[in-house]
Amino acid sequence: MNVGVLALQGAFIEHERILRRLGQQVTQVRLPEHLDTVDRLIIPGGESTTIGKLLVAYKLLEPIRERAQREMPIWGTCAGMILLAKQITEGRPAGQPALALMDIVARRNAFGRQLDSFEADLAVEGVAGEPFRAVFIRAPLIDAAGPTVEPLATLDDGRIVAARQGRLLATAFHPELTDDARLHELFLDL
Repeated sequence: MNVGVLALQGAFIEHERILRRLGQQVTQVRLPEHLDTVDRLIIPGGESTTIGKLLVAYKLLEPIRERAQREMPIWGTCAGMILLAKQITEGRPAGQPALALMDIVARRNAFGRQLDSFEADLAVEGVAGEPFRAVFIRAPLIDAAGPTVEPLATLDDGRIVAARQGRLLATAFHPELTDDARLHELFLDL
């Protein structure tokens, strides 16, 4: 299996490191022809507005949508989750490009500014063992999920921070910033 990691901006190297540790072939996706060589794709955390604009500039927005329609698994972490969402609220810049593939409403910067970043232990559906240590940095939330979306993890107050819809996976936090590879393994099993 060849796993693509969108490598336009954000924490793509950290995802690549974990995937290689799991024995996966990894391709940094920067152009449409790179996308043609991968079996699945991770859209990393970073800055969603910047990544969206770069998806347009590098002509990747439509090819990613087309591959998703052909059932390619895609995982969006933090900014990647925002880009997967069909609807984005709270501070969405006018005309922000997005993939709009997953039936979720994502709220940008749901916890506040950089100073409000935090970590939390989460029980994640489909991830066995001890709770997953989740790193939230200017993180979004899933404010609403459609009927075919399965919430996988919530905070103590019930707010959704991870979900799955078919072969689409979204996490509001940064699994790539820990040494725990269990969410990457879950994605590889989709």
